[in-house]
Amino acid sequence: MRPVRPTIVKQLALAFVCLAAAGMAQAPVVGDINFYGLRILTPQRILQSIRLKTGDPLPPSKGDLEDRLAEIPGVVLARVEAICCEGREAVLFLGIEEKGAPHPTFRAGPTGAVNLPEDVMELYGRYLAAVQRAAARGTDAEDLTAGHAIMADPDARALEDRFGEYATTHLDMLRDALRNDPDPEQRAAAAAMIGYAPNKADIIEDLQLAIQDPDETVRANGLHALHAVAVLASSRPALGLRIPATWAVELLHSVVLTDRTGAVQLLLSLTDHGAAPVLGQIRERALDAVLEMARWKTPRYALPPFLLAGRLAGMKDQEVEQAWQKGDREAVLRKAAGQTAPRKRLQ
Repeated sequence: MRPVRPTIVKQLALAFVCLAAAGMAQAPVVGDINFYGLRILTPQRILQSIRLKTGDPLPPSKGDLEDRLAEIPGVVLARVEAICCEGREAVLFLGIEEKGAPHPTFRAGPTGAVNLPEDVMELYGRYLAAVQRAAARGTDAEDLTAGHAIMADPDARALEDRFGEYATTHLDMLRDALRNDPDPEQRAAAAAMIGYAPNKADIIEDLQLAIQDPDETVRANGLHALHAVAVLASSRPALGLRIPATWAVELLHSVVLTDRTGAVQLLLSLTDHGAAPVLGQIRERALDAVLEMARWKTPRYALPPFLLAGRLAGMKDQEVEQAWQKGDREAVLRKAAGQTAPRKRLQ
């Protein structure tokens, strides 16, 4: 019952749908509003400050809305993501980093003189376009059990096969680009293609570097590739694949939505068979972040962190899924937080 996280390119495709909808007779309106990163501030305080509520027209400028959020006292960084659409309603995510809150620290941007060949970047561009078309057609489902993504869409899958061929023969070039190329688009291409190298044990360190990149698209591609390796590791433990969880846990504090959603999917795969040390890291470093995401209003985004919260509570996935179906989120989240249910007041 695990939903598949959209890759960064699929989310870009959704953004195009949103822009297209804005040109229709009825422009999108704000539907669910989900928050993350709140410690002292409350959702009510934020919505009052930016004068926004469900049912309002979708704000025309993402940048303006982020500027208004950043003006709220105590806010250090703000991020807005709008994902279209359920009917006319766009799902809105408001990410906040408050003063003094934990946050990931990324490596400095490379300043080398490395560049990938033009034909490699052209191949990557064709792949992005193919994934966008697949998302529009509804053929963007993925199989990760091989340790890399294999899309249902035949056009995208053919290009993924090309990624595998290139990563097999030019892995050193891709590694060099990931580490030293100053162009984030080229590092993103390198991160995506490295995931298709045949020896997955050899690329774990590369992908860990990718999820520490200063560019969010590089991180998203690295997370997606690591998630696929983790799926393989979970299904075939005899391979001995070991993926450190430290950086994925730190990304649960990021103000970037794809950092958080990608990290949750990776951590779900890393804890498929218990993995007490990983669960301990999450509990120590990012429990509040997981609980906050598990309370999101939009079910398809709330379910993955809710499953992770259930594992933090020591529950079996089947129990957690039953609680979800019954609409009893809070009992699971209280257990994950180590809290007991509030006592009923005597009449």
